[in-house]
Amino acid sequence: MPDTLIPRVPAPGRPAHRDANVLRWVAAYTASMLGDSVFFLALSWAAVQHGSAAEAGIVTAVSAVPRALLMLGGGVIVDRLGPRRVVIGSDTVRCVAVLVVAALLFATDPGLWLLAVLALVFGAVDALFLPAVGALPARLTGKDQLARVQGMRGLAVRFSSVVGAPLGGLGVAIGGAAAAFAFAGLLIAVSVPLLIAVRLRELPADDAAAAPGGTAWRDLRDGLRYIRRHRVLGPLMLVIALGDLGFVGPLNIGLTLLADERGWGASGMGWILAGFGVGAGAAALLLTVRGRVPHAGYVVAGAIIPGAVAIGALAQAPALPAAVVTALLVGLLAGLSGALCGALLQTQSAPALLGRVTAVSGIVSLGIAPLSMPLSAAAIGIWGTGPVFAVSAAVCGLGGVVALCAPGVRRAELPT
Repeated sequence: MPDTLIPRVPAPGRPAHRDANVLRWVAAYTASMLGDSVFFLALSWAAVQHGSAAEAGIVTAVSAVPRALLMLGGGVIVDRLGPRRVVIGSDTVRCVAVLVVAALLFATDPGLWLLAVLALVFGAVDALFLPAVGALPARLTGKDQLARVQGMRGLAVRFSSVVGAPLGGLGVAIGGAAAAFAFAGLLIAVSVPLLIAVRLRELPADDAAAAPGGTAWRDLRDGLRYIRRHRVLGPLMLVIALGDLGFVGPLNIGLTLLADERGWGASGMGWILAGFGVGAGAAALLLTVRGRVPHAGYVVAGAIIPGAVAIGALAQAPALPAAVVTALLVGLLAGLSGALCGALLQTQSAPALLGRVTAVSGIVSLGIAPLSMPLSAAAIGIWGTGPVFAVSAAVCGLGGVVALCAPGVRRAELPT
């Protein structure tokens, strides 16, 4: 039975954080993300044990290739089959693949090739999973609750990143990479029955009419044309691209190099990342509790621009405590702007096109933005952290300027 024909969820009125149907989805998503965190730690550990540092880096990065190449097509498939089906299928495939690899590692020593194949499978499945996850909330609750759902999703991500690494480390300590992979597969498996129990809303008649009906290529072109012509979605994609390009480099490879340059060491970098996580978690909690932020477009710009200033200031922090406080501010503002951008994507898009819209957003965040990491590392090697962080801050701040200059984004509101 197609997703769009599943019985309608009761009429909106109950806040999302008190809706059992939404909570089932959040629990499933959290279990899946926990499994992801454990998986990537196990993959990194196993790759280091079976090869050189360079080979391990290739294995851990190889999943990005099919993810970037296939995600647009994944968005079309999500809109054709329905996000619930695709999420269930994706988690099932990931669970089976990880458990098979765990069993092989227990029984034999297959080498790096098996890990590379597993990473490729994960990347290909992510090309379907990520658009489906983005399209699903609009089928679970009313548009007035989607900002709250974005906050709950942000809390799930923060919880998974904090708890997942220790769980993965525990698995490695108990039985090596094989045990950690088995643990990851079991966590992902928890999500499947929860997803099966989730009920979806029927599409409104206007949205159902916009559902894919031609060839896959035509559906893809229709989705791209829809985004380009939309007064909010088109410029919002540019805002997201600039924000991520200016954010990803400094807060990943740049932060490592900054901690090394200042002599703060790995523990100092950990404190800075913790500050960022606390700030991002606070922003997610704010949206979860409040549910709606008025003048969302202005708030997006108002969070991006000072957040960009904080990114530039991070490289000028005179001591570790100042850097931690600055990172907390970056996390708070970036978390708020990112969650609101996600909520606007959800509320401004027709549900029948959300798979394709989310796929384009994913390409921007996961395909384009990571390119800034090697560029940032090379630039820091030449000019140092201060100038590179300043340039990154300017790029990120330009996203806020675009949000202010684009009338559709500037005046965008979340539904009441």
